[in-house]
Amino acid sequence: MSQNGFDNGGISGVCKWAQLPDEVEFVLSVLERLAKRYGHRQALMGIEIINEPNTTTSWPMMNVTERYKAVDPELAEGTGPIAFDWLKDFYVTAYHRLRDADKGALPTDKAVVFHDGFDIEQWKGFMRGSDGRLAPEFENVVLDTHQYLMTAEMMGCPQTVEGYDDFVRNTYAPMIAEMSEYFPVIVGEWCLFNSVGCGVDTHGGQSVLNGEEGAQAETLTAEQKRSLYQGVAESQLAAWSKGSGFYYWNYKLLTDTMVGVAVTDAALHEKTADFDFFDYEADETKPVD
Repeated sequence: MSQNGFDNGGISGVCKWAQLPDEVEFVLSVLERLAKRYGHRQALMGIEIINEPNTTTSWPMMNVTERYKAVDPELAEGTGPIAFDWLKDFYVTAYHRLRDADKGALPTDKAVVFHDGFDIEQWKGFMRGSDGRLAPEFENVVLDTHQYLMTAEMMGCPQTVEGYDDFVRNTYAPMIAEMSEYFPVIVGEWCLFNSVGCGVDTHGGQSVLNGEEGAQAETLTAEQKRSLYQGVAESQLAAWSKGSGFYYWNYKLLTDTMVGVAVTDAALHEKTADFDFFDYEADETKPVD
């Protein structure tokens, strides 16, 4: 079962995982096995408990039952959001199962990461002791938040270069800075996608898969597009730097009329195509092993 009902989160249009104890226990058992198998690998930073649980905050905005219609309506009966009280209890249980020496045995130099359920401010009092600090029973816990401009659009951000910049600097940046007082914060997903670049209001990143028609042709010149993406990149990078890290997701911009970023043997050649959005000099003389 899916924890969000998204098209990339299990069964599209069905969000019932948290309602089924056997499904919840299965996830906990998988986390334990992952911790045992990979917990001592040098390359491992940490383990995230679950990705993008669809909560009572995000449910109305995501409108899963309409955006991702279930193929099997009977299976989707009872679909609904995850309550934050339940999610917080689950995260605490998962933390202990991961750390328990007889279960996951995840070393404390590896982080336990939890997603904010699309409401970062819900977590100010989470895992805190009576003194307001992180309780002694919890070590190396990281808060993951996914912030997209399409979400900003759904929250009323004007679909202009100036509107994006203002929203990121005055909403996202202070939000990340504030929550970093409670946990190390990583922006686990972000990208350059926005409706202006698409030439049409995408209604929160909806595509032809959701019945939304995209622009039929480019509405911006190459220079305008360069300026647009450079601007939203710079403002977002400045905001994410208020936290402890960020991860770009992904190489292709949803519903855009621009071809996705080409990555060819990136690990070997140590370079990717960047569409001339930023100035960089590739070392063409460096040998490839």
